[in-house]
Amino acid sequence: MHATLTPAQGQSQFGDDDPKIAYNRVFFALLRIQRSLMPEIEKSLRVLGIADPIWYEILYAVEQSGANGVQMLALQKRLAVPQYALSRHVTRMEKAGLIRRQAAAGVGRGQNLHLTAKSQGLHDRIWQVYVARIQAAIGPHMSTDEAYDLVRSLNKLYP
Repeated sequence: MHATLTPAQGQSQFGDDDPKIAYNRVFFALLRIQRSLMPEIEKSLRVLGIADPIWYEILYAVEQSGANGVQMLALQKRLAVPQYALSRHVTRMEKAGLIRRQAAAGVGRGQNLHLTAKSQGLHDRIWQVYVARIQAAIGPHMSTDEAYDLVRSLNKLYP
């Protein structure tokens, strides 16, 4: 494990005049990591018929919801995705035969999403792509203890 630096040591290591720049460094480091990993992950997912990585999150949420399906509005909130973007992804997934929509009980235009026979268990295969790619990219650079420390810190950022 790396030695923990004091805020002053960390600030001097990066040459920042303002220590609050550390927050910006976190944000941009996360972006760079995501941009470096995602092209290879996306390529592997396309082989499975998954056109966009968010499809995994949608499939997983629908599978977790069970026989009643998941409401579009609840899914939108869970994934922090704008309604128009979620609708576009769901339409594409429906055309690919991975999702089916059903009118939700009650008033309005609410919809529940359900898995199709084609998508049953697909999230397990998708997950294996993520496991392999992420562990190969990150594993050589940090211990599992460091990874857990990092995820605990990052989890504080969730609203």
